[in-house]
Amino acid sequence: MSRDHVQSAERPAPVAGAPDRAHPDAGPATGGAETPFLELLARGASAEAYEQPVLLARAEGLSTERITALQRAKVLALRVRAELEGRRRREAELSALFETAHDLAGLRDLDAVLRAIVQRARSLLGTDVAYLSLNDPARGDTYMRVTEGSVAARFQQLRLGMGEGLGGLVAQTARPYVTDDYFRDDRFRHTHSIDTGVRDEGLVAILGVPLMLGHHVIGVLFAADRRARVFEREQTALLGSFAALAAAAIDTANLLAETRSALAGLERANEIIKDRSAVIERASDVHDRLAELVLRGGGVHDVAAAVSQVLDGTVEFAEATAAPAPALESSRAEGHAVRHRDDWIAAVAAGDELLGALVLRGHPGLDPVDQRTLERAAMVTSLLLLARRSAAEAEQRVRGELLDDLLDARDRDPRLLRERAARLHADLDATHAVLAARLEGSAADADEEADARRRLWAAASHLAATRQGLAAARDGGTVLLLPLAPGDTAADLARRTARHLGTAVHAPVTVGASAPVEPLTARPDTVAAAYAEARRCLDALRLLGRSGDGSAAEDFGFLGLLLAGERDIAGFVGRTIGQVVAYDERRGTELLRTLDAYFACGMSPARTKDELHVHVNTVAQRLERVGRLLGDDWQSPARALEIQLALRLHRLAAGTPPSARH
Repeated sequence: MSRDHVQSAERPAPVAGAPDRAHPDAGPATGGAETPFLELLARGASAEAYEQPVLLARAEGLSTERITALQRAKVLALRVRAELEGRRRREAELSALFETAHDLAGLRDLDAVLRAIVQRARSLLGTDVAYLSLNDPARGDTYMRVTEGSVAARFQQLRLGMGEGLGGLVAQTARPYVTDDYFRDDRFRHTHSIDTGVRDEGLVAILGVPLMLGHHVIGVLFAADRRARVFEREQTALLGSFAALAAAAIDTANLLAETRSALAGLERANEIIKDRSAVIERASDVHDRLAELVLRGGGVHDVAAAVSQVLDGTVEFAEATAAPAPALESSRAEGHAVRHRDDWIAAVAAGDELLGALVLRGHPGLDPVDQRTLERAAMVTSLLLLARRSAAEAEQRVRGELLDDLLDARDRDPRLLRERAARLHADLDATHAVLAARLEGSAADADEEADARRRLWAAASHLAATRQGLAAARDGGTVLLLPLAPGDTAADLARRTARHLGTAVHAPVTVGASAPVEPLTARPDTVAAAYAEARRCLDALRLLGRSGDGSAAEDFGFLGLLLAGERDIAGFVGRTIGQVVAYDERRGTELLRTLDAYFACGMSPARTKDELHVHVNTVAQRLERVGRLLGDDWQSPARALEIQLALRLHRLAAGTPPSARH
C-alpha cells in the first residue's frame, strides 16, 4: 500500500479552517503525539489502525524522539482501547444477563428461556455452536435439550453417560472443562456414538460448565467452535453465569410445574370434596327416606320408588324367580350389587335365603357410592320383607287360634270372640262358608309332605287375610272360614278357592264347602258342624274322582241332603222345584199336581190326562210350562229323580198324605 493511500485511509479528513492535527510534525500548538490516537479512539478504529501514525512518522523521517513519543502514545491508546472494549463487552454481557434474568422473572415457557440463554451465550462468546444438556435421573445419563447453530441431526440427539465425553465428565465432576482439540484430548472417555456426533457437527474446541441446583448437577451448558480455540477465563465465567441462570430457570419452571400440579391437585381435591359432600348429602337423603319408609310401614315398592328418585333411574323389586339367576347368585355370594348387561342387580337375601332382588334398569354407569346406595336399599328391603313375614306369621297364628277356638266349640263369650275377630278385620256376624282344603298327590317322604302342608297352610292363611277371613291347619289339611259376598254361593267360593290354592302351591287342591252359616257365635258348635259338612263334601269329591275341584253340598242334588249336616230339606225343595211352586202360588195353576200325576203315570201324557180328567193338550201345555221353568233337561233320569224326591218332600212338608195327592 502507498503512503498516500495509507494517509487517505487512516488520517481523518482535515476540517476547513483548522490545523492538521494528525500530521506527525504538528507541534505543541496543534497537539501532541497522542492526538492521532485520540481520534482513532473516538471513531473506534481497529487495533491495526494504531500502527499507521508510527509508520507515517518513520516514512517521513521524523526524529527518533518523535517516533518514541508516538510509540508511547500508541501503547497508551491501545490500553485505553482495550479497556473500553472490555467495558463494552462487560456491558453487553451484563445486558445479556439482565435480559436473561428478566426472561426468567417472567418465565412462561421453559424451552423459550433456555433457547434465549443458549443463543446469548453463543453470541457473546462468538462460538459456532452452543447447546445445553440435562441429566435424566431415570436413565442415569444426560441428553441434549437445546442446541443453537447445530446442523447435524445425530449430534442433536446425543445421549451421554456419566463420565462419557466432555459433557459427561462435567456432569459427573460438577466442574467446568475446556478442550482446545476434542479428538486429541484424553482426559475424558471417548465413545463411538459421541465421537461420531461431534465429528458430524465438526466441533474442535469445546467449553462446558455445569448447571447446579445446590450441590447437584442437573445439566451442562456448552460453547463450541469448529476450529481450534483457547477459551479465556472470563468466557468460562460468563458461560458459568448463563449456566446459573439456566439452572435457576429450570428450578423455577420445576417449582411452577409443582405449584401448578399442587393447584391442580387442590382443585381435584376440592372437586372430590364437593363430590363427597354431595354424596354424603345424597346418602343422608337416602338414609332419611328409607328410615321414614320403615317407620311408616312402607313396602318394598315404596323403597324401590325412593331409590329410583335418588339414583335418577328406574329401580324395581323382582321376585327371586324373575331375576337373572347368575347375576342374582353372584350378588348374594359377594354381598354387592353386580352389573348384568345395562342393569344392576342387588340381591335381597336373609342369610342363605333369596327373597328377591332390586333391579336398576338401563343404568350401566354406576359409581361406587350409588352402587352402595342400591345395596343399602336391598338390605332395607330384606328387613321389610322379614318384618312383613314375621307379622304375617304372627297374624296367621292369631287367626288360626281364633278359628281353632270356634272349631273346638269352646264355651267362650261371643262378645270377646267378636272383638278378637274385629282386630283381625273379620266380622263373625256376616254370612260365611266353612271350607276344608286338602293337597292331592303323594309325597316322596315325610319331610316333603310336611313342607307341602306348610305351603298349603301359608297360601290359605294369605287368602284368608286378604279376604278378611280365618284359616288354620287341621286334620292333615287346612280349614278356612271365608265370608260370602252378596249373590255368591258356597259352591262358587269352593271352586275359586281350589283354583287359587292349587296355583299358589303348584299342585291340585280339593276343597269342600259347607252351606252358608250365620251368625257364627249363635251356638258353640256352629262352626264345628259346618266344618264336618265341608269335610263330607271334600270326601265325596275325592270318592267321585273329582280331586283338585271344589264343591258344596248344593252341587250334589239329593245326595247333598246326606252330606249336609243340617239336612236342609227346604233348601233342596226350593232349589229343585221352587220355581214351579212359586208359579202355582202366583197364578193358581196346577203344575205341581200335573207333575206328580205325570211321574205317577210313568211319564205318559195319555195316562196323565185320564188321571187328571183333562184333555191331553192341557197336559202337554202344562208340561211345556214346567220345562220353561225347570230347564230343558228336567226329564233326564237324574233330574227326574231329584224332582220326584222334591215333590214328595214338599208334599210331606205340607202335610198332604199320598192318597190325597190328586
